[in-house]
Parts: sequence; structure tokens; C-alpha cells
Amino acid sequence: MELMVNGKMFETTPNISVIELLNKKNVESPDMVSVEINGKILSKDKFTITCLQKNDRIEFLYFMGGG
Repeated sequence: MELMVNGKMFETTPNISVIELLNKKNVESPDMVSVEINGKILSKDKFTITCLQKNDRIEFLYFMGGG
């Protein structure tokens, strides 16, 4: 199954969950990233139960503080 992840095509198995995708992409701190699917932010409590569909557009968003 093909997904668009952060602007690049990514081939993966069907019915992959968001948390599984984060693990496959080696995201070190999944609790510190926001995930946008097809333009909508997914709440963190749904990472384990949301399965991705063919051609979904996923963005990993990292927010950093500073001054």
C-alpha cells in the first residue's frame, strides 16, 4: 500500500496503524509528535486505533519551544 509521508511516497503493508507507521519510520518520541492525516490533526489517543488507507497523506509535525 502506498502512502505519502512528509511529502514522499512510502510503501507499507495494508491496514497499518498510525503508531505502527511511527515505529516503521523510526520516530524516536511518538508522544512528542503530532500527526496530520489528509489535512486533519489526529489526537494522540487514536494513534493505536487509526488504520491508514491507500493514498493517505500523512505529515509528522514536531513542535519546538525556544526563545
